[in-house]
Amino acid sequence: MREFAVPPVVTVPDEDNTLTALWDAAENHPASILYMRSFDEGATWHDVTSVQFRDEVVAAAKGLAAAGVQPGDRVAIMSATRYEWTLLDYAIWAAGAVTVTIYETSSADQAKWILEDSGATAVIAETPEMTAMIEGLGTQVKHVWTLDAGGLDALNALGEGADVDIEERRTSRRAEDLATIVYTSGTTGRPKGCMLTHRNLLADIRNIIPEVPGVLYDGARMLLFLSLAHVLARILQIAGMESRTTIAHADRTKLTAIMPVVKPTTLLAIPRVFEKVYAGAYQKAVDGGKGHLFEKAAACAKEYSRALDKPGGPGLGLKLRHKLWDVLVYKKIRAAVGGECTTAVSGGAALGPELGHFFRGVGITIFEGYGLTETSPVLSLNLETAIKVGSIGRPIPGTALRVADDGELEAKGLQVFPGYWNNDAATAEVLDADGWFKTGDIAEIDDDGYVTITGRKKDIIVTAGGKNVAPGPLEKILDSHPLIAYALVVGEGRPYIGCLISIDGDILPDWLSRHGKDPATPIADLTGDPELLAELQEKVDEANATVSKAEQIKRFRVIPVELSEDAGEITPSVKVKRHVVMEKYSSEVNALYEEARQKS
Repeated sequence: MREFAVPPVVTVPDEDNTLTALWDAAENHPASILYMRSFDEGATWHDVTSVQFRDEVVAAAKGLAAAGVQPGDRVAIMSATRYEWTLLDYAIWAAGAVTVTIYETSSADQAKWILEDSGATAVIAETPEMTAMIEGLGTQVKHVWTLDAGGLDALNALGEGADVDIEERRTSRRAEDLATIVYTSGTTGRPKGCMLTHRNLLADIRNIIPEVPGVLYDGARMLLFLSLAHVLARILQIAGMESRTTIAHADRTKLTAIMPVVKPTTLLAIPRVFEKVYAGAYQKAVDGGKGHLFEKAAACAKEYSRALDKPGGPGLGLKLRHKLWDVLVYKKIRAAVGGECTTAVSGGAALGPELGHFFRGVGITIFEGYGLTETSPVLSLNLETAIKVGSIGRPIPGTALRVADDGELEAKGLQVFPGYWNNDAATAEVLDADGWFKTGDIAEIDDDGYVTITGRKKDIIVTAGGKNVAPGPLEKILDSHPLIAYALVVGEGRPYIGCLISIDGDILPDWLSRHGKDPATPIADLTGDPELLAELQEKVDEANATVSKAEQIKRFRVIPVELSEDAGEITPSVKVKRHVVMEKYSSEVNALYEEARQKS
């Protein structure tokens, strides 16, 4: 059993909680800009100081307490990422309560399950439609406030003059107390409520901040647009507070207009966002008749990045070529994200070395990390002084990782959760008596401690011939093609490996125009298009070249629609629900093998 551990650089005092840093900032750094807030959909932004934010938190916390919220009660937030989400998260903590997260895209059934399972007594919803849905569920919820209908003002008014000691509630929260219940988005079955304590969250982020001084620091600007119902965005929210990094909340559909205004120094995103940036830049070059130049520039960026990891670094010739492409191409890509962004954090799924090297060569170093909701979430991270593109980095300080005999990655550290809410049986399945958490991922750890994830244990495919195949590495390569939104490798109990491909509806119109086709052609009319299939086959061949013959994709099919969250095929954290897709498109899967049977 291979194990790699890194000692902690910071410990969390028993009396600390997630509010400690806010009160410290307000008292000792009152002019520090914690947030940039927009009231006009990102056209203009207003600074929010630490004192202003603390006072707003106290006002909302008083309202919650006046409404009857008691220490330890659960209060849910159902909203897209916005300034008020963060404000209310801290207000719930200041009232001594526990935040329960609900994705703004959740169905009535999902919301009902979370509210009933958590026992939430109050909800802050974003829209009147969400409020109507919640009020119609027949749960135990006593209060619902609607942000888009003056809910925050109503909450503040409720607290005016209330005889509530928020300071006593705030200071009574200890590190071991429950801070939040985050429900896993769940690719299978009912979501489970992950209990995370104040210590879990603080131990995680306080051991990261000293390791990334060029990412999180007083004066840095972070654009936050991932859902705060996801623990990755949540921990970066806390990281901003702990490091006094300025955070701007943004609607991810308006990023193109917002980034040049906010000028972030760092971004938090999932790999799909970086794939979109790359694909968009490439398509723009192609549309301008300069696709071949972009390809050369991209190749140079990757070569330059790889050379940075070698003794002596890039040679003179490579430096000169890189400088030329910087003037012609790279600076335009940086300008598209505001012009001042030099770093980014990627999580939620594997980024892939090609994208990592590309952006690093362009001048935006992406620190890829790894973790799960149950681990607050970060377990490992590539650092400024220790980076290996393509890996998920080394364990962060205070963390031990080991690979069990069956290849599963196990983790131990103060960020590992105490268990699932109301579900001791599920907790016992993943957490042993010594505190080791079974991640469910198959991994490798090299001699320097760098970790590489090769797939999900439950996703391993066993073919009819008995060959074990991890779909992740193949899917990662396929997903890097601009046209491919999602690739799903199949073959359980089948004679060979096949693949379903979902086309990216945003990229498709440009591709159609370039190939002399009607850009409005629906995907369903293209599943047998020879040019499309030929281009996809090239990417399949590239993926196949990285694995053994028995693991190679023998056949693939384009499904007639783009997979979506609305259709229940994708989780809110942008992961494919394999069981749903396999069942929904079972005829497509069967066709992969029926064609071969008929030809044999």
